[in-house]
Amino acid sequence: MMVISNFTLKEEDKTQTIVTGAMRVTGVKIAYYFICHTKLWLFSHNITLEKENDNVNIGKLIHEDRYKRDSKEITIDQTISIDFIRKGDTIVLHEIKKTKSMEAAHRWQMLYYLYYMKSEGISATGEINYPLVSRKEEIVLLEKDESEMKNVINDINKIAMGRMPQPNRIKICPEMRLFRILFWR
Repeated sequence: MMVISNFTLKEEDKTQTIVTGAMRVTGVKIAYYFICHTKLWLFSHNITLEKENDNVNIGKLIHEDRYKRDSKEITIDQTISIDFIRKGDTIVLHEIKKTKSMEAAHRWQMLYYLYYMKSEGISATGEINYPLVSRKEEIVLLEKDESEMKNVINDINKIAMGRMPQPNRIKICPEMRLFRILFWR
């Protein structure tokens, strides 16, 4: 894993977007926002449910097996963790995903990476790779995405600082069944 910590946030951006007080918005939080607000709240309070999840373990194997010549897991400022970066005429950030079942979450996570890089003065594009289905999706940060990203970041901070949201019944979030049984009947 490569860690890069030489980026500095512009002072006016610091409180407004990426970092609010002790709350740091990360790519995982962006993805959880689009998957499950309860999972986002739990993760924001250092409670994780996925360590023993088979899908997560399969995803890790795919990461290790595919794209072997690329440096993997590049972490910047403990805020974004990019699967790998390719530099040519442009900088392309790559994320490797197992399936497209959470495509919106994957897209917004990549948009956040591009948004973060842009806030540091670095122009990049993104690519989400789905090697098991031999597909890829190119991602470009548009002005409308930047505007919506500010709203998403504000919502994430509100969720994280508020009370734990009641879990919804959604197929892609089976871990929440336990919380529904224990806390809500």
